[in-house]
Amino acid sequence: MAATIRDVARAANVSVATVSRALNEHANVSPQTRARVQTVARELGFVPSGAARSLITRRTQTIGVLLPDLHGEFFSELIRGIDTAARSHGLHLLLSGSHGDRAEAAAAIKAMSGRVDGLLIMSPHLDARALADNLPRGLPVVLMNTRGDGVQATSLTVDNYGGAYAMVRHLAGLGHKSIAFIAGPEPNFEAQERLRGYREALAQLLPASEPLVLSGDFTEESGWRVGNRILAMERRPGAIFAANDAMAIGCLFCLSEAGVRVPHDIALVGFDDIPLARFVNPPLTTVRVRIAELGSIALERLALSIETKNLASVKPQTLRSELVVRSSCGGAQEGTAAVASPKPR
Repeated sequence: MAATIRDVARAANVSVATVSRALNEHANVSPQTRARVQTVARELGFVPSGAARSLITRRTQTIGVLLPDLHGEFFSELIRGIDTAARSHGLHLLLSGSHGDRAEAAAAIKAMSGRVDGLLIMSPHLDARALADNLPRGLPVVLMNTRGDGVQATSLTVDNYGGAYAMVRHLAGLGHKSIAFIAGPEPNFEAQERLRGYREALAQLLPASEPLVLSGDFTEESGWRVGNRILAMERRPGAIFAANDAMAIGCLFCLSEAGVRVPHDIALVGFDDIPLARFVNPPLTTVRVRIAELGSIALERLALSIETKNLASVKPQTLRSELVVRSSCGGAQEGTAAVASPKPR
């Protein structure tokens, strides 16, 4: 049978309460007693119960993370940033992907309730009403690129609008008059902001140019499908702006298969700057989102809310994006430039 805390107390000749305090690193246990208890526990092979410890500390040392998906380079980078920061705080992660709709996202939140000390949420399916209806009262929450007006939670967003505006401005500066846009899924907040940036930049910088918006879903496959639609057009656009790198890479593969040269025949750009973007041929011009940094900052803010028990301890913040120029757009020297978000009209 596995050793119990009573076995450790008996062998160390101390009380059960002293064993608990020694193993939980409480300050009111002498170094000699703590060392003796830890030695006995190790010799007996005693492993403290996480559930029992949670009852005492009212902490699970676990963070819930709700993401739209757990697949792809964007989310692997985001999780890497979250996990790196979590380990520095001695925290563990409980991950869930809300692949379908609002009901699935709400069910994931409810399943995590009582098991985690706080939640990181990135979900296109949840608006302020859905969050208010499903978040446990008093649970620290940080929202990442998720609508949450009126919800008692810290929020972090990326300057999706400014990044998209800057990309259209860059393409217009290269002389492109016709710029197609591969949009992300309609309910997605990031996709909406990137589409808004494209439309407003086009209206302000190229008023004679008609918007050409083609529907995608942030996957490589949808970029490939849109690429085929563009190839079938009688008059193709001079440039394609995909709302994320995955769709841009799928579109690039489709164009390459058809013998269309990027950027000589058509310029192609993306958004996010996932690690693969610099290794495709040609390397992809994109808008850099510091994905891992977004995850680590979100975790740090959540840890602060948990420690201070102040759910509004940090004000909402918008993280700046960067224009990363590589050879897929043509006609410009490679490099990076910070994005200054324009004021919308």
